[in-house]
Amino acid sequence: MIKANINVTKIDKKYLHKGEKGIYLGLTFMDNRDGTDQYGNDGFIVQDIPQAARESGERGEIVGNWKTLKPKAQAPAPQPKPKQLDEDGDEIPF
Repeated sequence: MIKANINVTKIDKKYLHKGEKGIYLGLTFMDNRDGTDQYGNDGFIVQDIPQAARESGERGEIVGNWKTLKPKAQAPAPQPKPKQLDEDGDEIPF
C-alpha cells in the first residue's frame, strides 16, 4: 500500500485538464535517489505538465511526498490445546 500527501496550494491550475467525466490532475510519483528520507518518505510527487512546457525547460511543481506502508506483522495463529486423555487413555470422560 502507498500513502501520499499532496499540498494542494502548490497545484498549478493551468495544467489541470478537462476530461469526459471531470477535471483531472496528472501526477508522477518519483523515487528518492538516496532511498527513504528522514521523514520516512520513499519519494516525491510531481505535477505533470505538457511536453511543450517540458521541452522549453519548465519543470512540474513538487506537490507532495509518498511512502510505502509496510504490512504489520501478524501474530501467529493460536495452537490448539492438546486433548486431555483420561486414565484409560481415551477422550471419553466416563
